[in-house]
Amino acid sequence: MTPEKPNSGSPKKPKKIIPIAADNSTSFYEARKKIQPRSIGGLFANWRWAMVWITQIVFYGLPWLQWGERQMVLFDLQAMRFYLFGLVLYPQDFIFLAVLLIISALALFLFTTVAGRLWCGFTCPQTVYTEIFMWLERITEGDRSSRLRLDHSGWTLEKILKRGAKHASWLAVSLWTGFTFVGYFVPIRTLGVEVMALQGPWQIFWMLFYSLATYGNAGFLREQICKHMCPYARFQSAMLDKDTLIVTYDPVRGEPRGARTKKQAADANVQPLGDCIDCTLCVQVCPVGIDIRDGLQYECIGCGLCIDACDSVMDKVGSPRGLIRLATQNGMTQRWSQAQMLRRVLRPRVLIYTAIMVGLCMALAASLALRVPLKVNVVRDRATLARIVQGGQLENLYRLQVMNATEQPQRYRISASGLEGVSVVPEDSTLELAPTESRWITVRARIPYGSATPGAHTMQFAIQAQGGNGIEVLEPTVFQVPR
Repeated sequence: MTPEKPNSGSPKKPKKIIPIAADNSTSFYEARKKIQPRSIGGLFANWRWAMVWITQIVFYGLPWLQWGERQMVLFDLQAMRFYLFGLVLYPQDFIFLAVLLIISALALFLFTTVAGRLWCGFTCPQTVYTEIFMWLERITEGDRSSRLRLDHSGWTLEKILKRGAKHASWLAVSLWTGFTFVGYFVPIRTLGVEVMALQGPWQIFWMLFYSLATYGNAGFLREQICKHMCPYARFQSAMLDKDTLIVTYDPVRGEPRGARTKKQAADANVQPLGDCIDCTLCVQVCPVGIDIRDGLQYECIGCGLCIDACDSVMDKVGSPRGLIRLATQNGMTQRWSQAQMLRRVLRPRVLIYTAIMVGLCMALAASLALRVPLKVNVVRDRATLARIVQGGQLENLYRLQVMNATEQPQRYRISASGLEGVSVVPEDSTLELAPTESRWITVRARIPYGSATPGAHTMQFAIQAQGGNGIEVLEPTVFQVPR
């Protein structure tokens, strides 16, 4: 046994508790660093602004154009009619929208396979409105260096005025964008009157909702939408291959990078450097804040602004352009010329996408050209049983929805066929519809009693437009004969 130590009589000292400081250095999420892109001129910058002008002239101007007595493009959800230039479409024509969406998806696949994220860099609404908002930001707050100084300065009267002017311009563009968007679903002239009179709560709600989305996405989230919210950035790699033209840095020519003076460049004893002078201008102009010299990254939207920036630097230092350029991975690895890379564009997957898209476009155009401007739905009245009426005839009751898909008044004659002795009551049944009108009517179909065996028999209604235009629709239904 271990002998006990004698008690010295002195009290035991309590253990010193050392507080553990909370470790705030570890985070699962990287804090967002605000990006202030530098403005740059050049071929790709000019193309981006050209697409901004084209898309916004179409978007803002199209609802104001008239086609006869109506708005040229209008998706009237309340009346369930969609006006597209000279076409009047009903919900039954949804197949055309489905085909159009498929064509759009194939076009996206095709363009991505050929030249990467062209949609993202030049025509995506997020890109377009971010460019507009950054332009307003440059007007109100100055260039990149001025904006950076303003970000790190305290709140002064100058900063309040500049920030206030910026946000006021953003809100003005956002409100007009929301108003225009709702104008595609409500006649825009009527919408303007309702908004001025503070009428139409749902219209005002959606206008403010879309305005807030534009204000937040283009003004604050910006590249975060492209990096973290847009699914296209995630699955684009499935559509790229080694023969896709992408924005690429040439490390063979550019490395080792570094700044140099003319004396160093002429000194034979100094280790030669690549063409990249490490000015980081390609990073400063990037709207998503990446360094293209690190290789292909999913954040890259393919806008090409880094190409414009690098070419301008190469011009100043006397080096050839193309250190950053549109190239393919195979072309960079095997040092192909631009002509050799372009020859690989017409590869099998590109030809397949093109053939399918052209076929669908032709089918859509033919379907719209051959479309019958008359829609008919037949519903047998299940609440009313088959019955024997005066004259020894058996009668079934039906409800017909007749939709005039033209912009002229039409007169239709209704008849029936498919059963022995079948007729409609009255025999000379006609219907007059106003332009683009849709109406439900009740129709009685009769056959001689005993002319058909008990059970369900197929018959059809014929709705024929009067006036010699040859429009006729045959709609099948069922005639019930009781046992």
